[in-house]
Amino acid sequence: MLCTRRTKTLVSTCVILSGMTNIVCLLYVGWITNYVANSGGKVAESGGGGGGETDRKLEEDGKGETLRIMERLERLESVVNEHIKETPLKDGEEAASSSDSASDAASSLFNHWGRDLGPESRRVALKKFRYFGYNGYLSDRISLTRPIPDLRPDGCRNMSYSSDLPQLSVIFIFVNEALSVLLRSIHTVIQRTPSYLLKEIILVDDNSNSLELKEHLQSFVDETNTQHGPGFIKVVRHAKQEGLIRSRVSGWRAATAPVVALFDAHVEFNTGWAEPILQRIKEDRTRVVSPSFDNIKYDTFEIEEYPLSAQGFDWELWCRYLNPPKSWWTLRNHTAPIRSPALIGCFVVDRKYFEEIGLLDEGMEIYGGENVELGIRVWQCGGSVEVLPCSRIAHIERAHKPYTENLTVHVRRNALRVAEVWMDHHKNHVYMAWNVPLQNSGIDIGDISERKALRSRLKCRPFSWFLSNIYPELRSYSDTVAYGVLKNSLRDDLCLDQGPETDNVPIMYLCHGMTPQNVYFTSSQQIHLGVLSPTIDDDDNKCLVDVNSKPRLLECSYAATKHMKLTWTFAQGGAIQNIESQRCLELVESKHSEFTVQLAIQDCTGQKWTVTNILTVLPQ
Repeated sequence: MLCTRRTKTLVSTCVILSGMTNIVCLLYVGWITNYVANSGGKVAESGGGGGGETDRKLEEDGKGETLRIMERLERLESVVNEHIKETPLKDGEEAASSSDSASDAASSLFNHWGRDLGPESRRVALKKFRYFGYNGYLSDRISLTRPIPDLRPDGCRNMSYSSDLPQLSVIFIFVNEALSVLLRSIHTVIQRTPSYLLKEIILVDDNSNSLELKEHLQSFVDETNTQHGPGFIKVVRHAKQEGLIRSRVSGWRAATAPVVALFDAHVEFNTGWAEPILQRIKEDRTRVVSPSFDNIKYDTFEIEEYPLSAQGFDWELWCRYLNPPKSWWTLRNHTAPIRSPALIGCFVVDRKYFEEIGLLDEGMEIYGGENVELGIRVWQCGGSVEVLPCSRIAHIERAHKPYTENLTVHVRRNALRVAEVWMDHHKNHVYMAWNVPLQNSGIDIGDISERKALRSRLKCRPFSWFLSNIYPELRSYSDTVAYGVLKNSLRDDLCLDQGPETDNVPIMYLCHGMTPQNVYFTSSQQIHLGVLSPTIDDDDNKCLVDVNSKPRLLECSYAATKHMKLTWTFAQGGAIQNIESQRCLELVESKHSEFTVQLAIQDCTGQKWTVTNILTVLPQ
C-alpha cells in the first residue's frame, strides 16, 4: 500500500516525485548549486523612491535568503545521496563496500535496532534492508506464527456470526518479497482463519528474480498441500512484471471461492479477522470491505496500533487515512462499520460482484490510483465501501517499495484516466493538482472507451453525487480560474515558490514545476501557493498576503478572518496588484540573494507576470 502523502518540499519532490532517476536527480542538485554560485542575471532597480526603500526594508530578509537557499540545496543533496545508498539491490548483489559507520548513516535501520550486532551481521542486515525495504534479517529470526496483540475494540470479542458464512480465497501479490515475510503472511492467515472458511490461498509472483521465491517457496507449497489437500495453495507466476494492478486481476482469475480477499504479502492476520467481513458481505454482496490496519514497523517489526480510520484520497488521487465520518461517531459504537470513500489497497469482495462492476482497470499502469478508482466506481454504481473495526490486519510500511521506479509518472497517468472516466466536470481538479493543462497535456492515458461503456452500462451516478453524499470532506476548488507556475518576465528562469515551509516567506526559485511552485488564482482574487489542502479537516491552504509591504504566506482562512490584505488583481501578462494596498508584487535587485533578485511589494512599475493555465476569464 502506498498512502503516505507526498511532502511539499523540493527535497522530497525531486527524490520521490519527479520521475527522474537518482543519478539525474543528483546531477540536478549539482547544476543548481553551480547555477547559484555563478548566476549573474540582473534586474534593474525600480524607479522612483519606492525601489530603494523596499530594498532597504528587505535587506534583512535578503541576508537570510542566501542561507535558506543553501540549506535547502544541502538538504536536497543529502536526501538524494541517502536515497541512492538505500536503492534496493538486485538479488545476489553485495552491498556497496564502505565502512559500517558510513552504511549506518545512510540507513534508518539501526536507529532503534541492532546496536549489539557484530560487523558481519550488520553488513548482512543492511544488505537485506536495502533489498526489501524492511528488516529481512530480523524477520528471518522471528517465529512465522508469533502472537500479536489483539487490538480489536471492546465488544468485538463477544459478537456472533452466521454459521453459513461464504468461503474465502485469499490472494497474496508479491515481487521479490522476503521469504520469511511471505511465509508469515501465509501461516497467520491459515492459523487465524477458521479452516471451514478458508478454501484456498493464491500466490501471485509478479516475476520475482529471487531464487528462494522459486525453489524454496515451491517446496513449502508442496508440503502444505500435502497437509491441507491438493490445490490448497496455488501459485501464479508471471513471465514478465505486470505490476500490482494486473497481478490482482490474475489472482482473481485463479480464485474459486465465493469471496476473494486481495492482500499484500507482508501482513500478519489478527484473531477473528475474517468472520466480521464475511458476515457483512453475506448480508449484502455489493459491499467491498477493508479491514482496519495496524503498522508493523519496518525496522523492529513491533506492532504499532493505528487509530480507527476511513480511507480516502486527495485530488492527486494519493490514498490517505481519514477521520471516520460524523455519522459513525454519533453511534458511539466502535465496533460499527465505518463508511469509507475509497480503499487503501487491501480489500475483500464477492468474487462475482467484483467481475460485474469491472474488476480493476487493467488499462492502468503498474501501481497507484486503482484503489481510489475502485472506491469511486463502487459507490457511484450502486455498491458501498466500508472499513471494519472488528477485523484487524498488521501491515509492514516499507522504507522503499519494489514498484517505485518512476512511480509518479504512473500514478499521474492513472489519476488522469480516473478523472476522465468518473469525475465529470470535477476532472479539472485532478489536472490542477498535478499541474497539468486540461487540453493537450502530452500524457497518453490510453483507451478509456471500455471504461466509459462500463459506466454507462452500470447506470452509475454522477461524481457530484459522490461528493455530496459520500465524500463531503473533500475540498472543492471550483473557484479556481487559473493555475500553474507563475513567472515574471524579467527572469523567465525563476518561478514563484513557497520556500521553506516553516518560514512562510515566498521566494523566486529555479523553475521545476513541482508542488512548491503550484499557484492557484481564484475567482475571489486570492493567490494560493503550494499543495491543495485535501479535506476540510486538514490545515488550510496558504495565501499570498501583503504584510506591511512584505510578501508572506498565511493560511487563507486566518488571513480573511483578520481582514488582512490577501486579494489581488491579475491579468495574464500584466501586474499582480494588491487590491487594498494598491502595491504590486515585483522583483527587485538584491545583492544578498543568490539569484540576484528577490520578491518585494512596492509601488507598481509595470512588471509583467504570466501563469501557465487559464481556465476562464480572470476577475478584475
